[in-house]
Amino acid sequence: MLTTLLLFIPIIGGLILTLIPGSSATRWQALFISAVAAGVSVYMATQYVPSAATQFEIKAEWITSLGIGYHVGADGISMVLLLLTNLLTPLILLSTFKQEFDHKGLFYGLLLIMQGSITGVFVSLDLFLYYIFWELALIPAYFLVLLWGSGNHRKTSLKFFIYTLVGSLLMLVAIIFLSQQWSPSSFDVSNVHQVNLSPEAAIFVLMAFMLAYAIKIPLFPFHTWQPDTYTEAPAAGTMMLSGIMLKMGLFSIIRWVLPVVTQTLAEQRTWMIWLIVIGIAYASIIAIQQKNLKRLFAYSSIAHVGLIAAGILTMTPEGLNGSMLQMFAHGVNAVGLFYICAVLMDRTQTNEIAALGGIRNFAPWFATTYFVVLLGSVALPLTNGFPGEFMLLSSLFKYNWVWTLVAGSGVILGAVYMFKSYQGVMLGETKVVAFPDLDIWDKVVLVPIVIAIILMGIMPDVITRIAQPSIEHLLQSL
Repeated sequence: MLTTLLLFIPIIGGLILTLIPGSSATRWQALFISAVAAGVSVYMATQYVPSAATQFEIKAEWITSLGIGYHVGADGISMVLLLLTNLLTPLILLSTFKQEFDHKGLFYGLLLIMQGSITGVFVSLDLFLYYIFWELALIPAYFLVLLWGSGNHRKTSLKFFIYTLVGSLLMLVAIIFLSQQWSPSSFDVSNVHQVNLSPEAAIFVLMAFMLAYAIKIPLFPFHTWQPDTYTEAPAAGTMMLSGIMLKMGLFSIIRWVLPVVTQTLAEQRTWMIWLIVIGIAYASIIAIQQKNLKRLFAYSSIAHVGLIAAGILTMTPEGLNGSMLQMFAHGVNAVGLFYICAVLMDRTQTNEIAALGGIRNFAPWFATTYFVVLLGSVALPLTNGFPGEFMLLSSLFKYNWVWTLVAGSGVILGAVYMFKSYQGVMLGETKVVAFPDLDIWDKVVLVPIVIAIILMGIMPDVITRIAQPSIEHLLQSL
């Protein structure tokens, strides 16, 4: 029952908000709905017993003629991402409280539907149900960019939609193919994970799924939609996309690729990891050249999630545990970084680094919180980015030290462009007339993020002890 509540509270609440005229109270209504879902996720985490078993499970017949059922539940891997999704969304909603939007009901309703759809991806244990939520999450993301984006947002939203839809449709063909391997057909996880495929069929399924996930994450060279979308989406939309939504692809590799096409993935992963680590270095080099801070953070995200994906493909305990730590850490850091962009845009009307400078002189609170988020992003020891990044690089080193060298160059370059951007924005010559320091709303968003960055760096086992039993069970089954 808890899983169903967590899933449908934001979706139903979001649908209601989209159907009523927006008012000044709409943002509070959306925050209340999202906070209720966050409370349910925290309660589930307190009741969750770290083990290999799926918990909070509900299984019921739905479309029996097609073998489709309503089957949801949570293991340790999905539990971590449920907490990430439902704890970050209220902060993202709070980040919008100083802004005014046309059609408030639609704007906040879409954010809530997105929250519920992403939750659905993480709890679905029926492959067709999973696909429904996968596609449902795309719709609000598209309209958030289309209706409230800036710059060339119409073209960007169409590009984003086409990219993700093409990958998803190919994945749908593979999903239907997998369901037909049983008589009668079945989309249930218990059957899908046990399917026997010919080498040719396994290659097709692997490529179909990985293309969809490579686009969604995104991974090089399928990343070209991301910088424009992150830059031109409204701040809240960028936070949802970068902090939460891209984790759908990373999670899905663990849930649906590793168990279904294990041997084929083991045979093919070498060239995939090479492509990914080259993408990490490429994105880092491009990030150094960026003049727009929001665009710089977008390329930084490509490098970070590339390292997570490479660690997952090693299929080692270090790689999978490190990926869970880094997914959570990246989500927290991404929301913090893009909120910093929103603060700069609100006060100076620009994110161009050359137009900023000397802001530390006006805003010590902002300078301090920005610096802590930056340290988490560059994986300084005792911040949230360090434990996961160390484990991911360690997992790569066990297979090929050159992979570690190339991926590690992204870590070094990440420190270069992050500190360089901080220097350009916060230090040096003062180029802004005045810059009000963080107000109460800004602190409500950024202070919890700063606390999470420090606590996760000191106590990473808070995450690993939830996910580790499920990861061990997965690796044993492989």
